[in-house]
Amino acid sequence: MSIERCFNVSDFRRIAKKRLPAPMFHYIDGGSDDEWSLKNNSSAFHKYELLPRTLVDISHVDLKTKFLGCETSLPIFLSPTGGTQMFHPGKELAVARAAHKEGLLYGLSTVGTTKLEDLAAETSSPKMFQLYIFKDRELTEELIERCKAAKYQALCLTVDTIVGGNRERDLVTGMSIPPKFTLQSLMSIASKPAWVYKTIRGGKIDIANISHRIDRGASEHASVSARIDEQFDRSLTWEDARWMAEKWGGPFVIKGILTPEDALRARDIGASAVMLSNHGGRQLDCTPAPIDMVAKVRAAVGDDLEIIVDGGIRRGTDVLKALALGANACSIGRPYLYGLAAGGEAGVARVLQLLRDEIIRGASMMGCRSVDEITTDHVQRKS
Repeated sequence: MSIERCFNVSDFRRIAKKRLPAPMFHYIDGGSDDEWSLKNNSSAFHKYELLPRTLVDISHVDLKTKFLGCETSLPIFLSPTGGTQMFHPGKELAVARAAHKEGLLYGLSTVGTTKLEDLAAETSSPKMFQLYIFKDRELTEELIERCKAAKYQALCLTVDTIVGGNRERDLVTGMSIPPKFTLQSLMSIASKPAWVYKTIRGGKIDIANISHRIDRGASEHASVSARIDEQFDRSLTWEDARWMAEKWGGPFVIKGILTPEDALRARDIGASAVMLSNHGGRQLDCTPAPIDMVAKVRAAVGDDLEIIVDGGIRRGTDVLKALALGANACSIGRPYLYGLAAGGEAGVARVLQLLRDEIIRGASMMGCRSVDEITTDHVQRKS
């Protein structure tokens, strides 16, 4: 199947599974423990029905939206994901270019494989940087100052990875940093010569934004995997988040919120937005689907915070349901990674184009000509 014959995210997932060695595919595709949250994130959308309004002039539909201080062509953006170069040598730069062509915001991860300055120079479209509060506060401060200098529009603090999730697929395949591949995993890699060739040509995979602070005197394992894990500050509190918000001074997102109580705390310490997220089902299993928490969080915070739904988005109608329930925007991660693995920048572009068409088509059928017209009157929970 070529990417031109892909008509939905599931089609891209099938191609990605064929083209990637098993360890890399399962790293994208897997969750933690029994993967209940992973599955529930998507299936929860099926509990909601869209209510169309008919006989509305839809000759002009414009779904431009503004969130995180940026205007984008659609109420979606590309969520930060780590280790992107493992899936295609185009890495984050290819994804950012595709986002730029669609007029969308792109989020770069602290554990991405591209320097934030290089990404900033690649396109002029809005960007968000995702980071953690490290024990080494100088490293956190350095990253914030670099983002300011590179003119990133927003900063995102991820708060649900203080302890790593139990990702059993990765344990089975040996997908760690550095890898501990099993014989079966090595055979899978050997069976994908095109991926091997492109990966070798793409050069060393590096955690580009923090590798310069890694202890060079330690072993490779300690300097990459253990050292990064050691840097996560398990004593992180709301006061630390307040410190970061003040240090940044611009649009500030807290990612990993799932309750109204935490959303209110986020507002009180200076956040401008929350990403309702369970890390794609990759951290604590048996947590609510983000879509199920939108209405409760919106009722709690009113108009004081922007709400972004992160997790389970697979269709344009998923985005419309989130907006109708009270979200300002949605973010996607796995969908564009499947596209990247399937076809590089062109694959990501195709995924975004399909989602664009689905969102605009769905809004038109609902009788909504703008994001502001999508309200709670357009959604109901199935009885």
